[in-house]
Amino acid sequence: MFFLYLCKIIDFKEMNKNTPLARLELSRSGIESNFHYFRSLLKPETRMLILVKANGYGHGAVPFARQMEKLGAAYLGVALPGEGVELRKAGISLPILVLTTGTEDYPEIISHDLMPGIPDLPALIRLREEVRKAGRTAYPVHINIDTGMHRLGFMEKEIPALLDFLKESPEIHIEGLYTHLAASDEYQHDAFTLGQIQLYEKLSTQIMSVLPYKPLRHVLNSAGIERFTQYQYDMVRLGIGIYGISFVDQSKMKPAAFFRCPILQIKELNQTDGTVGYGRHGMLGPEVTHTATLCVGYADGVNRHLGCGKASFEVNGKMAPTIGNICMDMCMIDVTGIDCKEGDTVTIFGDQPTAGDLARILDTIPYEIFTSIPKRVKRVMID
Repeated sequence: MFFLYLCKIIDFKEMNKNTPLARLELSRSGIESNFHYFRSLLKPETRMLILVKANGYGHGAVPFARQMEKLGAAYLGVALPGEGVELRKAGISLPILVLTTGTEDYPEIISHDLMPGIPDLPALIRLREEVRKAGRTAYPVHINIDTGMHRLGFMEKEIPALLDFLKESPEIHIEGLYTHLAASDEYQHDAFTLGQIQLYEKLSTQIMSVLPYKPLRHVLNSAGIERFTQYQYDMVRLGIGIYGISFVDQSKMKPAAFFRCPILQIKELNQTDGTVGYGRHGMLGPEVTHTATLCVGYADGVNRHLGCGKASFEVNGKMAPTIGNICMDMCMIDVTGIDCKEGDTVTIFGDQPTAGDLARILDTIPYEIFTSIPKRVKRVMID
């Protein structure tokens, strides 16, 4: 009995070894095309900071960062210190700006030569203490100026205290001054956006007046690069744009990634077989004769609300609607009339459908589609 049981285990392992898993295919050519498009909008001397936070917007921070180094990015941006440490351990040497830090993270930040974004004076005072403990001086930081986003950053009334601090703190070197535009992608808020930039110009100039050197100034995000290019200052921060999303002309963009998986099984069904999936929400009728089961579910980033025919995935050039509820690790699609077999590749998103298509179905944004893909989905670089 034990021998038979062991044979079953071996066969199962062999089957899984030979079956391709769900994967996020990173398109080198698409990434390069997006990078060069945004680069073409800028002056030659303007630097580019590429945001690879949230595991590279779900695309894989390390492979994306390596590709950015090759393409000539000047900086990388992450949200959390741990994300910066991961890049350092992978051998990434570019300057890394950490946008969100707790003061308890400063020893780790210093030990890995990361640059913190500083939102207020207490954080700056705490950092100065850690810099002194580490025996460092002129430690580089970027100052976050709140011009209207009202999330993080020094407000206008707090600038005088900041200036007094900087005059007596050689331990701190202001590498950069930045703000975050709240609505650069929305035309109806352009007056507000221009007001943010005007306030930033005023406050950043005040800060620079007490410094014996010139820090990098950066304001524009992806939408800002396309829509307010004249305010590019010394550096821009490219986030969602590098991943293939434009707020001006989507035709300029290439998919940076394709979310794909194989067909695990095809079933030939008829109306008497009843229903498909949990809750019996996938109703069979005379028009449904073949279904395919895929090895992705909501634990892989395929949102449960895409089930029951709300979304369609691409199978051999044809669109196949979901049928029944999305399961945790699998989902089913209606492949009636589509020439396909077990092992064939299905595209969840890429060029058809796009991440934007799925976002519209879910009444959300492509950011959420990308970042919902967990690390258990393998990232691979293609072309």
